[in-house]
Amino acid sequence: MRKLLVIIRREYLQRVRTKAFLFATLLMPLFVVFTAVAPALLFSIKSGGATRIAVVDETGQLYESVRDSILTSRGEDEEGKAKAQPQMPAGGMPGAQGSEAQMRQLGKAIGQKYEIEQVQTHGRPTEEIKRELNGRVKKNELDGYVILPANVLSPGGRAEYRARNLGDMIATSQIRHSLRRAVIEQRMRDAQIDPRRVRDLSKEIEMDALPAKEGGEKDTGQSFGLAMGVGLFIYMGILLYGQMIMSSVVEEKTTRISEVLFSSVKSFQLMAGKLVGISLVGMTQFAIWALAFLLLSVYGVAALASRGMKFALPGIPPVFFLYAFVFFVLGFFMYATIFMIVGSVVTTEKEAGQLAMPIIFLSVASVYMIFPVIRAPNSPLAFWVSISPFFSPVTMLVRIVTETPPLWQIALSVGIAVATILACTWVAARVYRVGMLMYGKTASIPEVLRWLRRA
Repeated sequence: MRKLLVIIRREYLQRVRTKAFLFATLLMPLFVVFTAVAPALLFSIKSGGATRIAVVDETGQLYESVRDSILTSRGEDEEGKAKAQPQMPAGGMPGAQGSEAQMRQLGKAIGQKYEIEQVQTHGRPTEEIKRELNGRVKKNELDGYVILPANVLSPGGRAEYRARNLGDMIATSQIRHSLRRAVIEQRMRDAQIDPRRVRDLSKEIEMDALPAKEGGEKDTGQSFGLAMGVGLFIYMGILLYGQMIMSSVVEEKTTRISEVLFSSVKSFQLMAGKLVGISLVGMTQFAIWALAFLLLSVYGVAALASRGMKFALPGIPPVFFLYAFVFFVLGFFMYATIFMIVGSVVTTEKEAGQLAMPIIFLSVASVYMIFPVIRAPNSPLAFWVSISPFFSPVTMLVRIVTETPPLWQIALSVGIAVATILACTWVAARVYRVGMLMYGKTASIPEVLRWLRRA
């Protein structure tokens, strides 16, 4: 027992004290903040002042409607009162998916400003007016202009927007939407239809998604985001630290350190010490990440709220953290023992990488299983993949988050996973004992089976 603890301590401290561990531990929370929170904050910076737009109205009817529509698109109603602030969708900032509606929502959130002016035609040709406005855009007197041809109110009519920076999707989306609204309302007035009445009657209703139980909280997509995030989190841990064990085994084998170690410690103790020691490294790093994410989430939500953006953090039941810990440990030890077997039968890092690909594909498959499981967590497919030992660390946890299955199914999944781990450990111990002392060539499957019988 004392030798096992010494090995665990060595494997743990050897990796925790490295600069790579410290760098990765600090970099991951900063990377998440940069990719999730920073874009929303950067978008909200009001740089460059108001967007200056000129409107050429060849119909003689639309300028005021277009002007009012563009100005109200920044979040004010016709009386100039502020509308309710838009809420950020769960799992990302507004506009993260690039839709026009989300771009308009982001424009409202950041208070996109406009300065609108009318250009009198005085009977001049449209091309002459365009040349004049292009010159003003070039001189930085305007940011863009809108051409409303005389036939824009007829079916199939088209407006034209020219700007210095068409990459400003927020302004482009808001102006496009404002033009559509202004034209449609003018058509209604021409047909003697009250646009306000039509607008009131055609308002979309809101729908709250709630769990079918008393006192359930509204869900705006947090369950899907949480399930996906947890599944990827476990997959990343399995992949990262499982391969770390394989690299450690290959390194000791190629440098022949294992021959010295086996003279003073049993092979099973050495293998178990590596598994436990590196798993503790992973848990330490993940615990630091979880704490950092919690603190940064609180700060990030407060920062976004101060800039007018609302963001709802998902409610996480405390028991979920227990399940996450249990399935992370099960998944890690299951894949780690397989990676250890691979490291024992190869002679170089290159060979190890090639043989590790099927294991990686198996873990990737568990991530892809998230989608059908989320959509139908009680289907036969979801049941079988959630008790399958190589998929359950991800899929069962996803089922627990989306729609918690009966306790007996969770217990069955854990029991099968534990039995699989014991079987993998037994195989790994026998292969490890012989394979670590084999040099010169990669062992074939018949040779590995022979090791299992003789070890």
